[in-house]
Amino acid sequence: MTTALTPPVDSTLLGARVRDGGTHFALWAPRATRVELALVDADRRQTNHDLARNPDGVWTVFLPGIGAGQRYGYRVHGPWSPVTGERFNPAKLLIDPYARAITGGVDYSGPISDHTAESNYLPDPRDSFASVPLSVVVADSAPPRPLAARPAPEDLVVYETHLKGFTRLHPAVPEHLRGTYAGMAYPAVVQHLTELGVTAVEFLPVQQFVSEPFAANKGLVNYWGYNTLGFFAPHAPYSSSGTVGEQVAEFKAMVSALHDAGIAVILDVVYNHTAEGGHDGPTLSFRGIDHAGYYRLTSDLRNDYDVTGCGNAVDTSKAGVLDLVLDSLRYWVTEMGVDGFRFDLCTTLIRDGQHHVTQDHAFKAALADDPTLADTIMITEPWDLGPYGYQLGRWGRPWSEWNDRFRGFTRDFWRGAIPGVEELATRLAGSSDVFDHGGRPATSSLNFVTAHDGFTLRDVVTYDLKHNEANGERNRDGADDNRSWNHGFEGETDDDQINAARHRTVRNMMATMLLSTGMPMILAGDEMGRTQQGNNNAYCQDSPISWVNWAQADMWADQHDLTRTLLALRAAHPVLRPARFRSRREVVGDDGLGLGRTESAWFTEFGGEMSIDDWHDGGRRALGMYLSDPHEAFLVFFNAGDAVSVTLPGAPWSSGYTVAAHTGEPDEFPEDSFAPGDVVDVPAQTIVVLAAEVPSKRHAALPSVTGVQ
Repeated sequence: MTTALTPPVDSTLLGARVRDGGTHFALWAPRATRVELALVDADRRQTNHDLARNPDGVWTVFLPGIGAGQRYGYRVHGPWSPVTGERFNPAKLLIDPYARAITGGVDYSGPISDHTAESNYLPDPRDSFASVPLSVVVADSAPPRPLAARPAPEDLVVYETHLKGFTRLHPAVPEHLRGTYAGMAYPAVVQHLTELGVTAVEFLPVQQFVSEPFAANKGLVNYWGYNTLGFFAPHAPYSSSGTVGEQVAEFKAMVSALHDAGIAVILDVVYNHTAEGGHDGPTLSFRGIDHAGYYRLTSDLRNDYDVTGCGNAVDTSKAGVLDLVLDSLRYWVTEMGVDGFRFDLCTTLIRDGQHHVTQDHAFKAALADDPTLADTIMITEPWDLGPYGYQLGRWGRPWSEWNDRFRGFTRDFWRGAIPGVEELATRLAGSSDVFDHGGRPATSSLNFVTAHDGFTLRDVVTYDLKHNEANGERNRDGADDNRSWNHGFEGETDDDQINAARHRTVRNMMATMLLSTGMPMILAGDEMGRTQQGNNNAYCQDSPISWVNWAQADMWADQHDLTRTLLALRAAHPVLRPARFRSRREVVGDDGLGLGRTESAWFTEFGGEMSIDDWHDGGRRALGMYLSDPHEAFLVFFNAGDAVSVTLPGAPWSSGYTVAAHTGEPDEFPEDSFAPGDVVDVPAQTIVVLAAEVPSKRHAALPSVTGVQ
């Protein structure tokens, strides 16, 4: 193993800082023997300056007269010894890890590797200058306007979207702004989100990224962005105004516009690996500054220890590397106005120096103890690809976790692959079997049915098989287990009966998610029938395959209307978005007296509560979910089978019912109010939401509920 590295005394001073009539440059490179700063003029001429080394391994220089917009890079000297993890090669111009802006792309045909494949690990002396991006000096500026009030976790409705793809085809956005930060901030775009009921936008990666050779060599790109090059820099190609610092201002303006509308901003961040790939990948930044310092290596120190499937893994067990991640997070919160983060392959970030997973990792402790980060929204993708990488349910407070069990179950249930309704109740209850421990809140489960990775909701009901031919891998890429159901025909069809069934199933899956305890996440466009034409791995498709097609929205107005209705119900009724897990506890009124009804209960179609035999009945396809607090209650019937007649329960559960929403056709519920004991005909494959009339004070004659704890 490599020798422990001395972390910087104050890592917040790293990077390029404009001050006192010039710019201070600082780079942490504790094993380097010399560091040169290369200033690059508009005509691409370089001027090199040597930096001085501090005792903590930070190299610094102050240059008067240098200000914002200056492009630069580093050349780092040191031993060439791959067997000890040292791969210093000053012929490679390097990005500053703390660069606040980056301009330019990567020319993969150029000499960007620190060695050539045929050289047996001998250093490549060719200069990479003409083939690599450049760092940009950015002056400090005011942060975005903050949210008037950050939504509580139970109030969050997360909307996962690709920043470019969301507006690339938006008819109301001026063409020169489509696909940019400014396009995302355009009033018509923000209005769509607010009218839908979204309270948080989660952007796929917007930290500076580049494509990898695998995609570039096929004439494709890394569209999703999970190939980070700069942890502080907003992705320059998403800027409409310029790429030598203007992207920072435009990003901030976008955040202000979303905040003004009451929408939180969450970034999908990729700290688990970088764009440098495996040991044969390009040398663009970290590898050239200190290969063994930044990355996890195998025992021979020549190869990367990869638990991400992307060639390398960032080593957060090293204090200086952990500082980098934490400084980056703080920067995005304090300077860029971001409200939270979703951590890609987050288990990688909690591996120790021996690559073992530990939930007691310094990364988690630092987040919890940091006054800047402790109150931010924290969402984990609770797995990576290494040993013991699957950590669902183990992250504790205050984390919300991507719940893939919910995704798989919901798809399976509505395609008829799950017997009975026992697991349905568990998933509706916030996956309490996974998360209800250690005092965790009900928002620990981030419920989703679709995400960027996989089918869209429309494609889940349209394709049994993936159709990834456009990716250039002969349809071998992407998951084969999609738990989808084409309803009897593969692909799009003009058959009205099939299309009606598909629409109903889509409405049912959306409603299941929005009516479940936990934090819901909607994939952008699912509310209006977005399709990727059966592509379930569109990471390389910067094309109409991935872009939201706003012209098709009218065809799926039923889905949009239902989504908006259910989100409005969630917003108006706290009982539908609890902060803690429900139980069989009796509801207590404001006067401290029990109200006879319980926080939750489960009903058969006959008006009584579910028995043990009912729970064990694998043929059962209908279930009533009752939710109650001191002031309101709802009864929701889920029917995944044939049409069923439902008898509505009476006191103490309710004195009357009103239809608040349903997933059927508009004319399938002609009555909008019912009395206890009435029989409601619930059509096949339908969910109906009934608002229940309940007293807020106990009456003497109110019957008690047996079994209340």
